[in-house]
Amino acid sequence: MFQKILTALDNSTYSDYGMEDAIALADTFKATVTGCHAYAARLHETRFMDMEAGLPERYQSEAILKRQRDIHESLISKGLGIISDSYMDRFEKRCEEAKVPCIRKNREGKNFVEILKEIEEGNYDLTIMGNLGMGVVENSIIGSVCEKVARKTKKDILIVKDNAALKGNILVAIDGSVYSYWGLMIAIALKKAFNCEIEAVAAFDPYFHQVAFKNIADALSEEAAKVFRFKEQEKLHDEIIDKGMAKLYEAYLDTAAKIAKVRGVDIKTTLLAGKAYNEILKHIHITKPTLLVIGKFGIHHVAESDMGSNAENLLRLAPCSVFLGARGFNPEEIIKTDTSALPQIEWTQAALKRLEKVPPFAKGMAKKAIEDYARENNRAKITEEVMDEATNKLLPPSAKKAMGIPPD
Repeated sequence: MFQKILTALDNSTYSDYGMEDAIALADTFKATVTGCHAYAARLHETRFMDMEAGLPERYQSEAILKRQRDIHESLISKGLGIISDSYMDRFEKRCEEAKVPCIRKNREGKNFVEILKEIEEGNYDLTIMGNLGMGVVENSIIGSVCEKVARKTKKDILIVKDNAALKGNILVAIDGSVYSYWGLMIAIALKKAFNCEIEAVAAFDPYFHQVAFKNIADALSEEAAKVFRFKEQEKLHDEIIDKGMAKLYEAYLDTAAKIAKVRGVDIKTTLLAGKAYNEILKHIHITKPTLLVIGKFGIHHVAESDMGSNAENLLRLAPCSVFLGARGFNPEEIIKTDTSALPQIEWTQAALKRLEKVPPFAKGMAKKAIEDYARENNRAKITEEVMDEATNKLLPPSAKKAMGIPPD
């Protein structure tokens, strides 16, 4: 699972928590852990030179300025190097006590930039950082260095918020994306290593369209509403989309349970209704896991995104440590080995052509509903006749009309 682990060090309390977790993981997975501290000596030199113009006149001669610069460089550059070495000495001692192989890395430059460079250059499997650093104050939520690294790195990262990240239960957020299923694989590995329990949650929002439709209704003229077939569209959402979303997210959880079962692990699954990050956050406050595992991106990921919105909100607001999974995992890679996996359903060309008539926003849910109907009724192939049976069984008349399906 992990062979090369990087932990960012700054001698803060949260950095120490991260260091301990890095050592524990390295010991469990027989990995090498690298401690890295970045310090910006040249930045201090530049700032000192920027302040020279404000010095009293008696200090403005070039000879005096040069002497002051040399003293400052000696104190700052060498001093920061000595401080960094002391952090590494402390880290190395802890690794020796745990009998974990370690590497020391001091880097000069802007802290978050150097950490990101080290992640890429070192090709680490996992980066571990404390949520806050030396600059923590009463109202701190997340440190700027931690947030920038978490946002910009393309690798898995564990953000540690206390000293219990690997000691309790794990909550995994599942949304059907390959990133969320990779998070589940991480949770399964941690369960086997640290004997913790896993709960998988999926959250869908059945209320958003109600707000959206009300907003649209206030803007549409009577004539525009007729052209848009507004009432029929709203009815379609009420009767099909919400129920379809629930079934879809239940299926995501079923897939998660199958993945865990193949790996010899039983997990609890919970379906939540509401704004995803908000419902997960409320669930965290109730169940009190020590670690939240979430995909860095969701099912609607686009290349331009640094991080999914739910991951971003939960990284900031979750009271427990957060693991952001940046790798992907296709559940078919493991479910196909499970003899209890659902059989494949074949579609005839005529049935697929008819499926094309379903509006794009409902096509995925309609396809799944018809396949579920076929499995429940022992139909190995979906024909137009099976589609008729399924739609007549599953859809009320108003929804059929809205979707352009002829009545019986």
